[in-house]
Amino acid sequence: MKGFVHSIESCGTVDGPGIRYVIFLQGCPMRCQYCHNPDTWEYGKGTEMTVQEVLEGFYSNLPFYRNGGVTVTGGEPMMQMDFLIEVFRDLKKHGIHTCIDSSGIMFNPHNDAFMKRLDELLSMTDLILLDIKHIDDRQHQILTGHSNRQILAFAKYLDERGVPVWIRHVVVPGITLFREYLEQLGAFMGTLNNVKALDVLPYHSMGKIKYKTLHLSYPLENTREATREEASMAKHIILSAYKKAKN
Repeated sequence: MKGFVHSIESCGTVDGPGIRYVIFLQGCPMRCQYCHNPDTWEYGKGTEMTVQEVLEGFYSNLPFYRNGGVTVTGGEPMMQMDFLIEVFRDLKKHGIHTCIDSSGIMFNPHNDAFMKRLDELLSMTDLILLDIKHIDDRQHQILTGHSNRQILAFAKYLDERGVPVWIRHVVVPGITLFREYLEQLGAFMGTLNNVKALDVLPYHSMGKIKYKTLHLSYPLENTREATREEASMAKHIILSAYKKAKN
C-alpha cells in the first residue's frame, strides 16, 4: 500500500510528547483562512510512498525517539485512513507511541464502513491532537468552509472510547480571539473526560509566501498576528471556563 506524502520532519518537538518523527500526508477538505500549508490541500499530489519508505528514517534513528514517537499530520491525515492504519500497525509491532494531528472533519458516524476502520485505527492510537478551529458553528463555516458539528461529535466519540486528546486552538484577532468564544470552548472541553492538555497558538502569517507561490490570494491579508500575551490570556480564559464546567 502507498500513501501520498507531502513531507517528513525528523525532529518535531511540538507534535506530541518527546521528540517526534512527523509525517505530513497530502490532502485536506477544509480551507482554513489561516492555513500555513495550502500546498497540502490537494489529494493525490506529493510523493507516493510505501509504509516502509515512510518509516525508514524513523527506524534508522530509533534511539533518538526513545522518549517520543511518530505523529501523522497533514493536511488531514484521516483522508488516507487505510494508509494511516497500515503505518500504525507497523509501529505498534514495535511498541511505538502513535499520535494523530487531526481536525476531526472526516468523522462520519453514519457510515458503518468508516466507523469500522476508525475503531481499528483508534485501537492503535495513543494520542489525538484535535484542532478545534472555532467553537461557533456559523463562524467555523466562514473560517474553514465546513460545519464544526462532526468535529465536536468526533471529540465526544474519542471521549467515549477513552482516547487521550490534546486540544489545539489558534487565536486569531477579530475571528477567534473573543472572550465569548473562548469561554464556550472551555465549557465544551469541560464536558469531556479525556482532555490531557490544551495548546493555544497565536495566529501568524508566515504562510503568506506559500500562497504567493501557489498564486492564491491570502484571506487574512489585513489581519494582524496575535501576540504571545494574547494567546496566554486566551488559554487562561479557556481553562477557567473548563474548570468551572467541571465543577
